[in-house]
Amino acid sequence: MTGPKGGYYKAELGEPHKFDPTFRGPVHNRGCTDVLCCVIFVIVILSYIVLGTVAWMHGDPRKVVYPTDSYGQFCGQQGTPNANKAILFYFNILQCANPTVLINLQCPTTQLCVSKCPDRFATYIDMQYNYRRNKSYWDYYKQFCKPGFNNPDKVPSVSQVLRDEDCPSMIVPSRPFLQRCFPDFITRNGTLTVANKTSFKDGHGKIRSVVDLRDAANGITSLLDAKEVGVKIFEDYASSWFWILIGLVISMLVSLVFILLLRFTAGVLFWMVIFGVIAAVGYGIWHCYWEYSSLKGKPDSDVTISDIGFQTDFRVYLQLSQTWLIFMISLAVIEVIIILVLIFLRNRVRIAIALLKEGSKAIGCIMSTLFYPIITFLLLALCIAYWAVTAVFLASSGDAVYKVMSTLPDCKYTNLTCKPETFSQSNVTKLCPGSQCTFAFYGGESLYHRYIFVLQLCNLLVFLWLVNFTIALGQCTLAGAFASYYWALRKPADIPPCPLASSFGRALRYHTGSLAFGALILSIVQFIRIILEYLDHKLKGAHNAFSRFLLCCLKCCFWCLEHFIKFMNRNAYIMISIYGKNFCASARDAFFLLMRNVMRVAVLDKVTDFLLFLGKLLISGSVGVLAFFFFTRQIPVIQEEVPSLNYYWVPLLTVIFGSYMIAHGFFNVYAMCVDTLFLCFLLDLEKNNGSATRPYYMGSSLRAILNKKNKRPEEKKKCRKQKKEQPNKRH
Repeated sequence: MTGPKGGYYKAELGEPHKFDPTFRGPVHNRGCTDVLCCVIFVIVILSYIVLGTVAWMHGDPRKVVYPTDSYGQFCGQQGTPNANKAILFYFNILQCANPTVLINLQCPTTQLCVSKCPDRFATYIDMQYNYRRNKSYWDYYKQFCKPGFNNPDKVPSVSQVLRDEDCPSMIVPSRPFLQRCFPDFITRNGTLTVANKTSFKDGHGKIRSVVDLRDAANGITSLLDAKEVGVKIFEDYASSWFWILIGLVISMLVSLVFILLLRFTAGVLFWMVIFGVIAAVGYGIWHCYWEYSSLKGKPDSDVTISDIGFQTDFRVYLQLSQTWLIFMISLAVIEVIIILVLIFLRNRVRIAIALLKEGSKAIGCIMSTLFYPIITFLLLALCIAYWAVTAVFLASSGDAVYKVMSTLPDCKYTNLTCKPETFSQSNVTKLCPGSQCTFAFYGGESLYHRYIFVLQLCNLLVFLWLVNFTIALGQCTLAGAFASYYWALRKPADIPPCPLASSFGRALRYHTGSLAFGALILSIVQFIRIILEYLDHKLKGAHNAFSRFLLCCLKCCFWCLEHFIKFMNRNAYIMISIYGKNFCASARDAFFLLMRNVMRVAVLDKVTDFLLFLGKLLISGSVGVLAFFFFTRQIPVIQEEVPSLNYYWVPLLTVIFGSYMIAHGFFNVYAMCVDTLFLCFLLDLEKNNGSATRPYYMGSSLRAILNKKNKRPEEKKKCRKQKKEQPNKRH
């Protein structure tokens, strides 16, 4: 099959686009595409709203906000007996299992709501011994006992009280954190103490070390330290938020200026980077040769890597001459590949640089595109907020579940569900003396509660779909605007008015179904990847090497699949914005078009990604250096304006991260612009030949690189006149 330029195209790469005299850029007369997927998408959104409503009706966020005692009552909830008791107290903190404290904040001991945490060491045995001499001991101790237990004289024995946990066997000085009483750990001179003590008596009179408290409540010290650090970080944000905002505004302005100036610096920047990489690799070759020559004559350096086998200390390999020889050969191969690519693909590299410059011109003509990421950000924030709220309400929609807790190790009823109302009449209390029916978690046995996990998965899948749809809408909108720029023969005079708003209206009105279709495919792959990550987390302790290997292969395959689908979706949305076809037809046309120009695609993709990545690093790094000098008071002019900070790295890292995200948002627009112009450029080469009736729409720089030019109407008349005169001359 012969193409319009005389080249040969393979049938499997599709038919090249033919010239259409009515084509003047993005098609205006278009119809709705992928209507079925649009209907399904709307139904899913309505169902998602219903799911959020049902979760709101059944859920109770107080279960997440307030701690819950052993009776299933909230601590600090207004209108209840615990209204003035907002802190949860553990009867015996030594019984707390390590992962439970850190993850669930639940312990296998009685938990009670109190108004304040204890401030002293005491045991129930000592309290009862001193009770008759000084009743103030009991007046203080009874506030940590179960309601209704008011007189220790009426109790048969101390052992029964401790067995039934009517009162805590001991109390330790504590302070509230996360609305729970945790031991008040303080490190003095490198020694861990609680109330200046390193040891204490437990509930049975045994001397215990403070380290036992730390081990029983593993991570409590770090949590308390984290609280103090969190308070200081909050103070730093409160005193430096204004300067952080100024830093982010500066990064926004720098990103804007960088994109506008990239049309003049793209070529210089790219060649500087390329020659820098060549020089760095060349230095690496020389260094490896120098190390190889130095080690070649030394004893024990001629041993091969296979002789020493695998070593955990990798410095051993650096003492072998063979290692440096391998490094030198590898770097030499890389150097040759880079040089050959530059020699044989130099014209395609020039095309990529010209497209980068053309992208800057397009953004300069349609400046409103730089602010479209704000719309994307607001839509994404709405999706994230709705998903998070729905997830919280779903997680808190269960009823209180109670389980048997026993101090006896051989009690067969331990961890079985129970009902507090009938527990005292059951046989469990007789067979397992001292056992209790205490609150465990929120769940339930109803049909709705059984499918909470499934509903959470549905919540996640729809969330991914909405997020990807929002991104797809932005890509299609920007592609339509930049396509309007490219297909304007006289730029900027022929650019239609309000190209961004027109493109947004076309994408939302006609192609919601196509965008939803592409977003759904990507969301399913991402959903599977999340499930694989969850399974990998669960199987970390498994010893089945084959299952781990299979899971690793699946993760790798789906990672590659996700990135390929993102690439194809992006180009499909560009074709949708231009021709208005459905998703499958647009994806097929984009794929064949790219495959017919695969070398140009590879070069442009890598050049663009590399330059934009350097731009992000340059902007975030320069603003970060400026912020570092400011917050460390190294700028004399404004030294007095710097607020006093606990950690100067808090606003510094915030400015650096925020600058990178702002640059990422601006440069995403730029990358979409270059990708759109590139596809339009490939279409232009296939559809047109530079004649007066079929002129090229590409810029003059691109035409110069390709040795193409547009013939003027005068030239066309002159050519016709010459053809007519040629037969007369022959006669």
